[in-house]
Amino acid sequence: MTNTNAMKLFKLAPVAALLALTVTAGAADSKLATTSSQGKPAWLTDASLSVNESYDDNVLVVSGLGLPTQSSWFNDVSLKLGVDLAPALAEGSAVQSLTLTYQPDRFTYDSASQENYTSHKITDLFKGKIGSFSYSLDNAFLYVDGSKLAETYALSQVTGANQFDKYRNNFTHSVPRERRSQYQDRYTAQVQWTTAHLYLRPVSSLTYYNLNTYLFNTSKAPYLGYQDYVDRWDVNGGADLGYRVTSDFALTAGYRDGFQHQDPFSLGINSDRHYSSNHYQRLLFGFDGKVASWLNVKFSAGPDYRQFNPNAAISDLKTTRYYGEGQAVATFSKSQSLTFKYKQQIFVSSTGLVPYDDISYTLAYHWNATRKLGIDLGAKYLESNYTLGNDIAGSAPSLRDDAEYEGSAGVSYTLIPHLTANVGYTYDKGFNALTTLAATYDPAYRDFKHGVTTFGLKYAF
Repeated sequence: MTNTNAMKLFKLAPVAALLALTVTAGAADSKLATTSSQGKPAWLTDASLSVNESYDDNVLVVSGLGLPTQSSWFNDVSLKLGVDLAPALAEGSAVQSLTLTYQPDRFTYDSASQENYTSHKITDLFKGKIGSFSYSLDNAFLYVDGSKLAETYALSQVTGANQFDKYRNNFTHSVPRERRSQYQDRYTAQVQWTTAHLYLRPVSSLTYYNLNTYLFNTSKAPYLGYQDYVDRWDVNGGADLGYRVTSDFALTAGYRDGFQHQDPFSLGINSDRHYSSNHYQRLLFGFDGKVASWLNVKFSAGPDYRQFNPNAAISDLKTTRYYGEGQAVATFSKSQSLTFKYKQQIFVSSTGLVPYDDISYTLAYHWNATRKLGIDLGAKYLESNYTLGNDIAGSAPSLRDDAEYEGSAGVSYTLIPHLTANVGYTYDKGFNALTTLAATYDPAYRDFKHGVTTFGLKYAF
């Protein structure tokens, strides 16, 4: 079986499982007539309509030194429908949740129609418990119906003219890339056996990107500065062992065996034969649970043993790197919470060729100031460090380290029952984090500023 066919089966397995369970639940649909206290059926977990009007001051997130910045108003009309079929099952069923949510969003740009797109999000959660065994399957699928033409960053198609936008920040193209035609799928599956002091948890996860944009030879006009994207995915499986120090806190050890795939470019598109598909084995050590009544933490880290394919643009095909991820949730009161997340991993790039160290720190604060007024504040630090390898087969060395700061603030207010208004602002600042980058590679072109202001209304049925 080819890698492509194997991944299709891997990706469709969670959906098939959910459909089978949905058919089973349908046999008892008479139980779905129960209504909630809000007057809607108990099985209808979410039904809402949102309309947002936003202003983007830098649609392509460029430095402005070459390609000029472009601003545009855009609107988003979103519908969200969610159901839980678990109530249809027999009383005492091992299924605790069987949810399915569908959310289509239509984005329209007033001054940049090439950025228009429609996204379709389908999420499902299946979880249950049988005695000392619990299990869950969480799947998120995204289809973006957008342009199949990716962005072109060249200021001119004349050879020798200003082409320095090719040295742009990694986070420059990551924003418009999400508006292009593509499929994404992510799932996490686990089964946990729990005793008084121990738990054993087999796990599996998938991250899948299928970019449907056209590929062109960017070495000559009319495609100078055009951004080619390749497909990539990461799949792994393993297990965690937990020892309960207290009833709410455990020390953990785990193992993952995984594979990362990156499509190589065809010879007609790019003469560079490098790509960074690899196999990895990961050891994890950490902790999970409550360290105080108001603080819940989860953290794991350890060595990541990598075996890259012979065509990877790195000096050591067998290398050991650091992997870490964690989350801390502080619940100060019923109305206030603070969430911190962290992750660092080696991943394969959507722009092809070289692997990179993907690092993120996020902080989110939420406060229900009154029954009607909500306040949200957020901060992020993102980094894509490509110094793991250096591809000199292309037009320029790939060595770089791109970073971004992000801050956000939002306020929501319930105008009348079911109708909420919101206003928000997000600011991004990208910069070159590799202080040794040669001046000939124009580090200033990796700097950018980007802001989005949003006004919206949401009606929850």
